[in-house]
Amino acid sequence: MNESRAWLLVDDDDAFLQVLQRSLARQGTASRLARSQREAKEVLATAHDVHRCVLDLNLAGESGLQLLPELLAMRPDLEILVLTGYGSIATAVEAMRRGAVNYLCKPVTVNQLLTGFEPLDGLPDLRNEPPSVEEMEWEHIQRILNENDGNVSATARDLNMHRRTLQRKLQKHSRWR
Repeated sequence: MNESRAWLLVDDDDAFLQVLQRSLARQGTASRLARSQREAKEVLATAHDVHRCVLDLNLAGESGLQLLPELLAMRPDLEILVLTGYGSIATAVEAMRRGAVNYLCKPVTVNQLLTGFEPLDGLPDLRNEPPSVEEMEWEHIQRILNENDGNVSATARDLNMHRRTLQRKLQKHSRWR
């Protein structure tokens, strides 16, 4: 196992972390685990062998997007790949803007993670058709939600929408994914 080049795995799902750690070990990659923002910063401060990070977007209510620049401030050469269970273009763009090397939606395989860290020659053309009105609405909601750090009440106010209406839209979309 290559102990001099470890990955930091940050996720609040302990079962996912354990499976991912074992899978990476089979590939010869050591990893350090963190289940919160605080743990991630502690591990990064002490584990000098970490060069890559797999960061979950939602850490038990804490934002991985907020943690991303903090980790890069601690270690500017750290490569960070963001994972999420509920992907959107708005959060993908924001993750890349804040310094992520890639953004993937769960579930992922170890091979997808390994490939996700490979340099991109340019952004791939992911779609040949324009987004639907529903997709555009969802992206707008995600952008405003991100601007409000996940606060549903503030997002509903900014969208001039009743909070329960926004919650129904968020629940409905999470069932599509």
